[in-house]
Formats: sequence, C-alpha cells, structure tokens
Amino acid sequence: MKMNTINTKPNQICTRCVMDTTDPDIAFDENGYCNHCTNAIERLKQPPYGLPPAEKEKALNELIQKVKKAGEGKKYDCVIGLSGGVDSTYLAYLVKQWGLRPIAVHMDNNWNSKEAEHNISNICKILGFDEKRVVLNWEEFKDLQLAFLKASTPDSEIPSDNAIFSALWNTAKKYKIKYILAGYNQASENILPGAWAQGYFDEIYIKSLHKLFGKLKKISFHILTTFELFFNYRFYNTKLVSTLDYVFYDKEKAKQIITNELDWKDYGRKHGESTYTRIFQEYILPVKFGFDKRKAHLSSLIAAGQLSREEAIRQLSVPIYPNEKSIQEDINILCQKFEISIDEFEHIMSLPIKSINDYPNDSKNIKLRLLKITRNIYKNIKPIFISSSRKNILL
Repeated sequence: MKMNTINTKPNQICTRCVMDTTDPDIAFDENGYCNHCTNAIERLKQPPYGLPPAEKEKALNELIQKVKKAGEGKKYDCVIGLSGGVDSTYLAYLVKQWGLRPIAVHMDNNWNSKEAEHNISNICKILGFDEKRVVLNWEEFKDLQLAFLKASTPDSEIPSDNAIFSALWNTAKKYKIKYILAGYNQASENILPGAWAQGYFDEIYIKSLHKLFGKLKKISFHILTTFELFFNYRFYNTKLVSTLDYVFYDKEKAKQIITNELDWKDYGRKHGESTYTRIFQEYILPVKFGFDKRKAHLSSLIAAGQLSREEAIRQLSVPIYPNEKSIQEDINILCQKFEISIDEFEHIMSLPIKSINDYPNDSKNIKLRLLKITRNIYKNIKPIFISSSRKNILL
C-alpha cells in the first residue's frame, strides 16, 4: 500500500537523535539538533529524574513515606496501572520491594494478547496484589475505535488511553486513595510529537467523532475530561506520580529482573501486550500517516544516554514486519475483530488524512475557557491572599 503523508518539509533527520521531518512540527537548530531531543535533554535535568544519586534516593524515600502515611488505616495506599508491559510490571515489582499496598488496575478493552494475560495473572499472583479489572463493553468500544479510524486522524489510541486513566482515577476515588503510581518515565518516553496524537481528554472531540462515524447512538463507559482531571487534582488532592523517574531505570535490566522474579514473558516488541496497539503502531501509523513511533522511543533513549544514535539507526533499518505474509495476518486479525471486510479496511486506509482541528474539539469550549480564566485569576490573586494571611497572623 502506498504511504500517505501530511508533511511538506524537505527530508531531514536530527544529527543527535533519530527524529525527522515525518513530524510536521519538527524544528532544527544550526547544529542540526531537533527541538525534541533538545527539550528532552533539558527535561531530563529536572527533578526527580535529574537529581544526583543521593538526592534521588532521598526523594524516593520521602515519596514512599508520603504514600504510606496517606494510606494509613486503608486497605490500599496506592493505585498502580498494570498492562503487562515492561514499565508497569517493573513498577509493580518495585512497589512490592518498597512495602507498599497497591491495588493493581487493569483496563481490559478486549485486545489483550495471550502473553499479556499470562503476565498480568502471574504478576498479581506472585506479588500478592489484588487486581481490579475494568472490562469495557466490547460492542461500544469497538464502535468508538472504528469511528476514530474512519475519522482518519492519527489519534486512534485515544479511546484506550482515556479509558486507562479513567479506570485509575475512578479506582482512586472509590477507595479514597491519594496516590496513583504510574509507569510513565522520562528515560524511554520523553519524546512524543504532538502531531502524532492529540485530544486524550477532550470529551467534545471524542464524542463528536463517535457521533459522526459511529453506528451506536451513545456509549455508556466514562470519558475522562481535562476539567475532571483538574478537579480531581485540586479538590480530591489525588496525585499522579511518574514513579520510575525516582529510580535509575534501565529498561533492558528491568526486563531481566521481571523475567527472573516474575516469570514475565517478553513480547518481542514494544506494546506487544495489546494486539490493537501493536497493529496500529506498527502498520496503520507508519503506512497511512508516515509516523514510526520507534523513532520517538529510540530518540528518548538517546537523550537519556541509554542508546547510541548508531544503534538506533541500525534498529530502524530493520523492517517492522519481516514479510508481506505477517502484514496480511495482522490485517486479517484486525478485520475479523472489527467485523469488517478487507475492502472496507483498505478504504479506511485510503481516506484523506485529517487532524483534531478538522473536527469539533474543546479548544473553543466555553467551560474550558472559563476554567483557564479562573486559574489565571487565582494565580494572580494568590499572593494577595498569602500577604493578607501573614498580616492577620502578625496582628
């Protein structure tokens, strides 16, 4: 299949990482360094990731004590997400070592691979964690995923990502837990171009695509919104912590540990725990949109000093699929699961490329604009309240 493109820039690759002009918003400086790795290197200097070893260990110990204190008298002191991937599995292993009492949340969107089911079951059994499995209504979720594909934007993982965060926050609220410990980390996920996916918590965007391209009248599962995230953080005081940034996280070493300690099975590829994520990232994104997410992942590792640019280039030279047969097998899996024909899938792949800006979204939402105005007002008047409080104390 001929690859579509939304980029009009001359082909150029960063001289420090492997990001290139397949990202339409990329920019280069006089050295040929791109904005992505330049910004990533600066972020990596920030705490907690950028702290010296002794200070990082101190910060980690302080975090652990805060979690334990906030969880006193409760069955669980934290929520962790568990997909069966390397990051979430290693975090689960560490949480056990730290003596925390998590509830492990798994969002099941009906796309789990057999290996993922094995890993999730093993992890919870060996570590002695309670698992809360949030199973989505497949007919509804299928309709939403297909709607995103038909909308022809590169955002088709948003329904799953939103559902994951919704499951985590709802569990935290249900059990009155103040800490959600996440497997996200700066070392391997520092770079992700905005053009590759947008609207994760944009209720207007998500519902508009379903209304335009879905077959069902409505979906019943909860969509987490930007406003709700802000409300949970400010009023429920629930904290989402990128916990792996508090340790020296080396993914290859982490794989060895969880394989030996938790009988974890390697998928042989990134995001092999989800069949849909694998097919979307390895076929649909690069073929239709020209986005190879390996570039962002490898560039993150380069910025973190865990991979050489030469090795990244070598890995990118290896085709994502070994042959045409394996491509067709994945297309057949997708079509059978979605109950669509090969011709219908080919039609979806040939549709003109769109973006979030081609559809209703919350950038013009009055409620969100009012929220931003309120936050700005609070930011400006906060010093006045603090000053007044100090004067009253002195009086």
